Amino acid sequence: MTTGDNRARPTIYDVARHAGVSKSLVSLVLRGEPHVSEPRRRAVQDAIDALGYRPSRAASALASQRTRSVGVLIDDFHNPWFVELLAGLRSVLDPAGYTVTVADLQLEAASGRNPVDGFLAQHADALVLAAEPAPELVRDIPIPVVVAGVRELGPSALPRADVVAGDDEHGGELATRHLLDLGHHAIAHISGRSGPAAHRRRGYERVMREAGLEAVVVGSTLETTEAEGYAAAQELLASAPSVTAIVASNDLMAVGAFAALRERGLSAPADVAVVGYDNSPLAGYRYLALTSVDPHSREIGAEAARTLLARLENPEAPPRRALIDPTLVVRGSTAE
Repeated sequence: MTTGDNRARPTIYDVARHAGVSKSLVSLVLRGEPHVSEPRRRAVQDAIDALGYRPSRAASALASQRTRSVGVLIDDFHNPWFVELLAGLRSVLDPAGYTVTVADLQLEAASGRNPVDGFLAQHADALVLAAEPAPELVRDIPIPVVVAGVRELGPSALPRADVVAGDDEHGGELATRHLLDLGHHAIAHISGRSGPAAHRRRGYERVMREAGLEAVVVGSTLETTEAEGYAAAQELLASAPSVTAIVASNDLMAVGAFAALRERGLSAPADVAVVGYDNSPLAGYRYLALTSVDPHSREIGAEAARTLLARLENPEAPPRRALIDPTLVVRGSTAE
């Protein structure tokens, strides 16, 4: 016994016959070409709706030499920063007819796979790089690349890549100045080894230097995770117990700092004020009420997608560099 509709799936030729136009004109409409008259475009669309036609992505790829797919390489699925970035990417790429495939750099590395090779094997049209792979993994990529976020890859690895990022140095400055304005002077920074962390650290150090204060940095060689944030905060509180405020490199590390404070019977902001970075959903939870720098990750993702589409249309254009200004969202972890 079988179930379902066994009728043949409608083809592009069926659409053409139903609309009373040529197959070539149907193809033009499907590609969104602007030079089709509105009456003919409407006739084709009505035929598509009436027949329930769904274009074959494989056939479209063969005809246009494009798969209308984009690979996105991220550092770690556990980092909530990527949720907003991906939402921004999809807000632009989905309406443009592109599918998005995501790979986790850490997960792929643990399996001994090169995720870039995987995207190329799938014939992705372009790559969004929101991670920091080894330079040899991304050198000489034959498809357009847009780097999303501040990355420490260097121009030799991706000399033709477009870059859309948050101004992380300015974000580090915003967090540190906020604490200075609240009257703190013993302000420490929990950092990490990523490109964004390095830029945020520079912003913190610049403001402390300009204020004539000592910069205290821990964790520069650590991953930017909750566990490493906890370990760095433990080290900090043991070596510099007079600290009254902490700037964390991201919200995950700030959550680790909260745990270290709690174990010592301390709280934020009564004993030690804490500022995070990314303004992730974690920061808005009432239990944490974490003051955090908002890099506007969704906007970064959307702008990266727009930049990618422009690059596909004009491959020879000069590389673009765009910085998105961050803002500070003040919550209870720095002010009661």
